[in-house]
Amino acid sequence: MSLLPIIEADAKAALKASDKLKLSVLRLLKAAIKNRQIEKGRELSDEEIFAVITTLVKQRRESIEQFSRGGRTELAEQEQLEMAVLQAYLPQQLSPEDIDSLIREAIQESGAAGEADMGRVMRILMPRIKGVADGKIVNNRVRELLRPS
Repeated sequence: MSLLPIIEADAKAALKASDKLKLSVLRLLKAAIKNRQIEKGRELSDEEIFAVITTLVKQRRESIEQFSRGGRTELAEQEQLEMAVLQAYLPQQLSPEDIDSLIREAIQESGAAGEADMGRVMRILMPRIKGVADGKIVNNRVRELLRPS
């Protein structure tokens, strides 16, 4: 089943259950999907919907960081709750061990010897982790593994 009807059904259920948080997040998600459909001039595939959700999750993560730094814990908690609702629609994320394994494979394939070769490793790695791992986390981990010990 396509992802959009699932999101719409969950929004209806949240409305009936008076779950204001989930309803507002799903309305925001539906609006973002609709905007992307208008941009592209066609219906979105599930892969493209995952990209929209990933963007919204990334925005929440950045907001949490900003609010935490500014001492606004109540706003950071709100963003955390919204992020949890959005993440429920993403594929299962890779474990740190799985990420490390993929990074090591990419390092071996690219023949990377140090941090200067990070671009080659990331080019191999990004298509493999798209949608199942946070690029920022992966980037930092690649840097750590390429650093001479």
